[in-house]
Amino acid sequence: MSAVVETDAQTYDCRVAFAEELLELARADERIVAVCNDSVGSSNLGGFAKEFPDRLINVGIAEQDMVGVGAGLALSGYIPFVCAAAPFLTGRALEQIKADVAYSESPVVLCGMSPGMAYGELGPTHHSIEDLAWLRAIAGLGIVVPADPAETRAAVRWAAGARTPVFLRIGRFKVPAVTGDHPFTYGQSTCLRDGDDVTVVATGTMVSRALQAAEQAAAEGVSVRVLNMSTIAPLDEMAIRRAARETRAIVTAEEATVTGGLGAAVAAIVVADRRPVPMRMLGVPRQFAPTGDTAMLLEHFGLTAAEIRAAAVTLARSDA
Repeated sequence: MSAVVETDAQTYDCRVAFAEELLELARADERIVAVCNDSVGSSNLGGFAKEFPDRLINVGIAEQDMVGVGAGLALSGYIPFVCAAAPFLTGRALEQIKADVAYSESPVVLCGMSPGMAYGELGPTHHSIEDLAWLRAIAGLGIVVPADPAETRAAVRWAAGARTPVFLRIGRFKVPAVTGDHPFTYGQSTCLRDGDDVTVVATGTMVSRALQAAEQAAAEGVSVRVLNMSTIAPLDEMAIRRAARETRAIVTAEEATVTGGLGAAVAAIVVADRRPVPMRMLGVPRQFAPTGDTAMLLEHFGLTAAEIRAAAVTLARSDA
């Protein structure tokens, strides 16, 4: 069944769903702890701190220490959710993520809050558009980017029990509910809308916009398949191969740099399988995103339903 997104649909901050689910899990399992970098408010850990003050470790503005503490807790039998703004978690503590978490196989749940361009007016220092590219290069680290609150809750539940190193990219920019009765399964994409002409592979905030684009394209006679690629690593390679085989083109959409991100990962599979279908990668090019309101920045880089529709329609009608 196809998911439909209305332009005036109610929208949600996925950090709220994250915090509520974490609190519920912590009530049932005393091994669950939270570690943060003086980000109790921005990580939505206020309720956790109030109910479980002895299970919240605030290391201050020391992200390297924060990840190291999380790794130590994980190797001691705890289930640590290490929470920080995504640009600082991934940028400042990349070495610790590589060595202390992934290489050491420490089952830490790294929670990158407010990723992409969610901090808007705070500018390039606070935009987290390189995180997917950086983390994709690290062996043994799962990367999950939920599309809406329901998928966020499911990903948090999965991460708590998976006992594997994983990065959860928890969005701040509000999105509508789109996943419906499509369950989250680690390592698998979900087809939210079927189509025969073009496949749009989207992740996170772009999934709802991809669905809007598919509705708009249908009015022009173009049938668009929409894949919610909520797991970036390991990638659902079979779904991408089917898309290359069954549709005439692929569009990728991500609130991140296209250099090494989702688009690059999809393109590598298409090229390696020698199925050279036309592709268009929508995201931030290899440049610093400017300062401005998040909605404006998404429009600036063509990360809108209208631009996704235009890319899909153009490829569907191209002879290339």
